[in-house]
Amino acid sequence: MGASLLRLHFHDCFVQGCDGSILLDATPTIDSEKTALPNNNSARGFEVIDMIKAEVDKACGGKPVVSCADILAVAARDSVVALGGPSWEVQLGRRDSTSASRTTANNDIPSPFMDLPALKSSFQKQGLNERDLVALSGGHTIGFSQCQFFRNRIFNETADNIDAEFARERRASCFAGSGDANLGSLDGSPARFDGSYFKNLVEKKGLLHSDQALFAGGSTDSVVKGYGSNNGRSFWFDFASSMVKMGNIKPLTGNLGQIRVNCRKVNA
Repeated sequence: MGASLLRLHFHDCFVQGCDGSILLDATPTIDSEKTALPNNNSARGFEVIDMIKAEVDKACGGKPVVSCADILAVAARDSVVALGGPSWEVQLGRRDSTSASRTTANNDIPSPFMDLPALKSSFQKQGLNERDLVALSGGHTIGFSQCQFFRNRIFNETADNIDAEFARERRASCFAGSGDANLGSLDGSPARFDGSYFKNLVEKKGLLHSDQALFAGGSTDSVVKGYGSNNGRSFWFDFASSMVKMGNIKPLTGNLGQIRVNCRKVNA
């Protein structure tokens, strides 16, 4: 579940800031982000967040003291650590939103079909630079993607952008006309947080078009090469620092927002 929990925090922060809006279920007044294209039948781990919330409230004397947004941020860090990745100090004090935006989720969460200029622009909109883009994309060193998101890449992209043998292997479980939900690992060690994602990109073995876009003759090539060498040390350091930066996107603090009793609902 580690990659999924990391992704929940990422998809939360890119929509209205890191405010737990991704956790809200649909109601007549909440336009849930769960059914937005990047999340529908894809984002998962909501039940795990519910379980964590119950345990945290218990530890806080049965009261909602810690926000769902903070729980997402800490769960993302702890997931990375549990899978062998770096640790960082998570800044706390975010409060939870009382709204969600499916439209913003559709517009602002980066798509797996994006090329480099679109990715850069998507991250710039959140105050994140090119190095943050490459470092945070390295989160794809863990987890899987559904066939529908990489089918076009393995069937239609040319040999100058995808390793032919790699494409052939992927076509064994992702078919031209079926298997939308079949999973492919984002790198060769999907349960280990390491630097192999970047080595794959140099070998033209990025699973998603948006992955390979980071190493395709553009301005991010040198960063990818650097992260793939020196045992991934610079990647670890930059990933941790970019996660802190992403976790600081437009938080609700002070009297803004609320501390939700139930992460799925706005307080009555």
